[in-house]
Amino acid sequence: MKTKRKRRTGRTARPDATGPRERRTARRLPEDACTTCATLMRPRRGTLSLPVNGEPTPVRDVPHLHCPACGENVLTMEQAGILEAGALALYRSRHHLLTADEIRALREQLGVTQAALATLLRLGANTVSRWEAGRTVQAASLDVVLRLLRDVPGTLAYLKRHAA
Repeated sequence: MKTKRKRRTGRTARPDATGPRERRTARRLPEDACTTCATLMRPRRGTLSLPVNGEPTPVRDVPHLHCPACGENVLTMEQAGILEAGALALYRSRHHLLTADEIRALREQLGVTQAALATLLRLGANTVSRWEAGRTVQAASLDVVLRLLRDVPGTLAYLKRHAA
């Protein structure tokens, strides 16, 4: 069975047959305008919250832009870095976790590479690097294992025999 195809004429249908279409130009907003309501935002310092390991972690005195009309908060990359570093430090202190520098010192004291420590703890290859750089926080259970490596002689040898 053959089907008929419509023949195309090359013309396009206009929604308004009375004349040519109007072109709309986008209105460019100033850099400090709210992306939600276009009101000019104001610099502000205040408490913002960031979840760390699923736990909301409020950080005080974070610089950001705030919209007085709709309440939207916007952070620059630098301000977002300040918020993240503050949240991670607060989480570590609240849960009494080893700091990034303490983890690095422990690894160097044990004489193992980041990759070797990750293998011993059965972690991803870059996890120890992220801990040492302060980009992520270790879970409390892994913090206990790190403290065992630091405080209990023979733990490293045990892990080398059983975990690798």
